[in-house]
Order: sequence, then C-alpha cells, then structure tokens
Amino acid sequence: MSSPDKLRRALRLATAAALTLGLTACLRPLYGPTASGAPLAEVLAAVQIEPVANQPNIANQERLGHYLRSELTYDLNGSGQPTPKSYKLAITAYGLPTLPLTDSTTGRADAVTLNGSATYTLSEIDNGKVITTGRAVGFATYDRNPQRFAAVRAARDAEIRLGKMLAEQNKIRLATVLATNRTP
Repeated sequence: MSSPDKLRRALRLATAAALTLGLTACLRPLYGPTASGAPLAEVLAAVQIEPVANQPNIANQERLGHYLRSELTYDLNGSGQPTPKSYKLAITAYGLPTLPLTDSTTGRADAVTLNGSATYTLSEIDNGKVITTGRAVGFATYDRNPQRFAAVRAARDAEIRLGKMLAEQNKIRLATVLATNRTP
C-alpha cells in the first residue's frame, strides 16, 4: 500500500470516528432518567387516566374503551400503589368493523377487520397546559364462525388485542414526551 492510500484510509477512519462520537450525545435511553432527573417509571405513574370517551354516532364502543383504559393503567402504573398525579390523559377511542372477505356461496363474511383509533391529549393537572396530543391507530382481524358464541368471543378477543395495541402505542408516545419534559 502506498503512502497516499494509507493517508486516505486513516483520514476516512478519523472522519467516521468523529461523526460517531458527535452523534453519541444525541441518543438517550428511553427508560433512563428523564430531563427532570426523576425515573421515567415514576413520571409515567403520575399520569391520571380519565374514562375513555367514545366517538359519537358509533355504536358498541364501550368495551374497546374499557380495554384500552385498563391496559394503559397497567402499563403506566403496574405497581398498583397510589401515586400523586401530575398529568391528566384524556382519550377518545373508536373501533369500526369492516368485512374484507365474504364467502360467495353463503354471502356471509368469513373474516372481519376491526379498525381502531385513539386520540389523546396529555395536560398538566395544576394549570391545564397541554403537553402533547396525538393519535394511535391499529387493527385486529378475526374469523367469523357460524356458531354464534364463537363469533362473539372472537370479536371480543379482537377488541382486547386492539385495546392492547393502542395502549402500547400511547405508552411509548407518552414516555417519549415525558422523558424530555422538564416540568413536574
């Protein structure tokens, strides 16, 4: 290897090292200490979850809202210990079934996709200042069965899966915002 090739190679290596070291300050672990210094688990436990409102003019949304709130309550404060609340989370959710597959001989839907959405607003309890708003979306598919109770149970399982999915998305988004928030 000639001297100019060695010099170019060393220069490339030095440039890559400088860029890598420059980016290390940009990354911060999500579940480490927050910007205020408190552990993220404590900050998430300080979120008071309001009862989930349902989208108007869409029937049978109460169960999805119940599953979403239950999962989110457990995800944010799974300890079960009462903690002082600093934030309030208001959620509006809906789940709307669509019938993607239909049996051509019987005319019955073989599978159903439950599309869901949860719009949320996180605000401070003391002054009502809105910290973040957002929307989580997801879907769960289930097979319809000619047996009535099996079809009802499959639909309920899909609502539970959709509630868990929306709760997980909300938790990650809230954790991301609260990790960088310097208040309470």
